[in-house]
Amino acid sequence: MSPATEAAEAFHRIHGRAPAGVWSAPGRVNLIGEHTDYNDGFVLPFALPHRLAAAGAPRQDGVLNVATLGDDGQLQHSGPLEIASLEPRSVAGWAAYPAGVAWVLRDQGYAAGADLVIAGDVPSGAGLSSSHALECAVTLALLGLAGVEIDGDTPGAPDRPQIALWVQRSENDFVGAPTGLLDQTASLCCTESCVLFLDVRSGEMEQVPFPLAEAGVRILIMDTRTKHSHAEGGYGERRRGTERAAELLGVKALRDVTLEGLPAALAQLPDELAPLVRHVVTENQRVLDVVALLHQDKLAEIGPHLDASHVSMRDDYRISTTELDLAVDSARAAGALGARMTGGGFGGSAIALVREADLETVRSAVEAAFDNAGLRRPRTFTAVPSRGAGRDEV
Repeated sequence: MSPATEAAEAFHRIHGRAPAGVWSAPGRVNLIGEHTDYNDGFVLPFALPHRLAAAGAPRQDGVLNVATLGDDGQLQHSGPLEIASLEPRSVAGWAAYPAGVAWVLRDQGYAAGADLVIAGDVPSGAGLSSSHALECAVTLALLGLAGVEIDGDTPGAPDRPQIALWVQRSENDFVGAPTGLLDQTASLCCTESCVLFLDVRSGEMEQVPFPLAEAGVRILIMDTRTKHSHAEGGYGERRRGTERAAELLGVKALRDVTLEGLPAALAQLPDELAPLVRHVVTENQRVLDVVALLHQDKLAEIGPHLDASHVSMRDDYRISTTELDLAVDSARAAGALGARMTGGGFGGSAIALVREADLETVRSAVEAAFDNAGLRRPRTFTAVPSRGAGRDEV
């Protein structure tokens, strides 16, 4: 059963009527370009086939009432949230994410209440952007219930990049997680069979074909099932460090430090900031190099750039973990063409580029490595670039 159908059926069970509509948004994998988004850099994500769906109907009392359907089939309820009374940090736990969206939309003139039921299959806490899938689905649902369909002909309707900015604001200012623009934009703007080449500074986007089947390769996702949360300290510390480094270097953002100018820039920085800058500058270049290879139909040759990205995140940005390193190293030893952690770090998932013929060998080797280390086996699955957020027919 699709997440959209599951959400619609759960809504009917709770409220005794069909929802007025269902909207869904995908999780994402970032192929390469980590921690570059909040430094005005380049990123290269694609949307997962896994989605979170929001089935909803409007209310006339200004109340947001949200229920989520868990993996165990049990419902969790937010309780009634008075949209007019919402303030940053006023809601705790998972309900803060839909509440934050309602808070931002209130300021944009969309203050109507709604009953929502959420269901989906994006793994939570895996670094695959389940929180942003939730926020994007809720945003489209609340807009749709207010009569605003973003891909229709509604006069003055916001476009997808604008909605990404609203979602970022809800997470930064309401929830308190200092995320960049990568995840929201990927969930909203990615398309099937492509990776999204995004210049965060200019907002320019290119849908770059990513023909896995034609290249005879697969992307293996390895969810280490270890803790991952942007609202905790490590992510924010890295972001503040890069902002401080940009200030010391006299540039707007680390995007402005070129690869050629990197040695001189590093010489001006204290020891604790230099590795952060080295990662961001070299990671931006790796994104450009991967895009160039994809334009040349050399998808199977991007592996070394994935490897270098992981080493940079492990050694310079210092956001990897024992489990992520083990997933990457064991995949590479078993024949993967390249592998790296993906997402904000400190847990979550890694990805591996694997030849179709080697897929089960690599998967088994990763599981055996975790068994031998006495660690819980990762959840593994393959993924292909999928469609972005939108309204669903159920």
